[in-house]
Amino acid sequence: MPQFDPSVWSPQIIWLIVSFVALYYIMSRFVLPRLNEILEEREFRISDSLRRAENLKEEAEQAVAAYEQTMADARAKAQAQVQSSHERAERLAAERNAELGDRLADEIAAAEARIGAARTEAVAGIRDMAAEVAGLAVEKLVGTRPAAESVLAAIDDTLKRAS
Repeated sequence: MPQFDPSVWSPQIIWLIVSFVALYYIMSRFVLPRLNEILEEREFRISDSLRRAENLKEEAEQAVAAYEQTMADARAKAQAQVQSSHERAERLAAERNAELGDRLADEIAAAEARIGAARTEAVAGIRDMAAEVAGLAVEKLVGTRPAAESVLAAIDDTLKRAS
């Protein structure tokens, strides 16, 4: 094999050195800088993406916190409105009950006054009728009619005891 022949080694070593230098030059001037740029660009994109992802995560957390705060505020406001409406309804019911109670008390007082007037009128009518009937009964039994004042006094005394 010719590559193992020591007489041809010197040209092979020269071509090896020339090839190595040429390959080293091409790699160091063209390929490696381009690979380095690609790696740096990739690292920049990854770090930028991570930074943006972190920013978006923070924004999302802030949005969630704001949403939860808004919801808590809305719940508190709704609860306050419900409580206010409940209190207002209770107050209105109490006012209407008071108005109804006052109106019923007025109607009861008026009815009692009418009943009292009717009773007084009826008692007055009964008194006169009772005096007439008692006078006639005594006249039938005794034969003489008693004095109207004595019959009225007896009837008044009986009515006072009955009341």
